[in-house]
Amino acid sequence: MRLHYLQHVPFEDPAQILAWAQARECTVTSTRLDEGQPLPDPDAFDWLVVMGGPMNIYQENRYPW
Repeated sequence: MRLHYLQHVPFEDPAQILAWAQARECTVTSTRLDEGQPLPDPDAFDWLVVMGGPMNIYQENRYPW
């Protein structure tokens, strides 16, 4: 199983989701949107986890992703 997560801010990491995935021997990859990393090819993973953050929908100028 290949799990990929999208992280929006440095302090919102996958925590227990990562522990769950590692216990099941999943391959885990990530994209740091706050660092400008590009999105992966959708065929590169089986599960996608989207992490949260303090941003709101009206803050597009501050958080363009």
